[in-house]
Amino acid sequence: MHTRLLRMPLTWVVVVALAAGSALGLYWFQPWKLVTDAEVDEALTTVEPAPAPTASTTGATTPTGPVLVSRGEFVTHEHDTSGSARIVRTPDGRHRLELVGLATSNGPDLRVWLTDQPVRPGTAGWRVFDDGRWVELGRLKGNRGDQGYEIPAGVDLTGLTSVSIWCKRFAVSFGAAPLAAPR
Repeated sequence: MHTRLLRMPLTWVVVVALAAGSALGLYWFQPWKLVTDAEVDEALTTVEPAPAPTASTTGATTPTGPVLVSRGEFVTHEHDTSGSARIVRTPDGRHRLELVGLATSNGPDLRVWLTDQPVRPGTAGWRVFDDGRWVELGRLKGNRGDQGYEIPAGVDLTGLTSVSIWCKRFAVSFGAAPLAAPR
């Protein structure tokens, strides 16, 4: 009975279709990433709570070190996400986004986005970050730990009020943090 079944063309079509479907499903969903972590431990910018000012020739004060521009705590969206995000301006005027103590799930196509969308808790915030203006800073380096991303010089930070760990493949936020000036 088994040998006769293997000689039928329909059997081979079904076997090939199942194999191709399984391979495509594994590529698309990458289920092993749900049980594996990529840990990153990059050096973060040392930011003093109140940078020591120096007097300039015009009487204005300028910070001598890096300045904390904005910061916020991550909220969970599609996957449990915690940690904080901050934008730091270096003395030479460059900007850098730093993710501090990030902990989220790994995923198939995770990106770091600065966006103009407000962070909404729960499922209401899962899919909003591609609705407005956003800037992709690159692939998420790891789903755990400290990491930094240079913000390109031409990016206007005005109105970019949140950061999202965005799954580009499924157009969903794993987690996001509102960015606000420190108090």
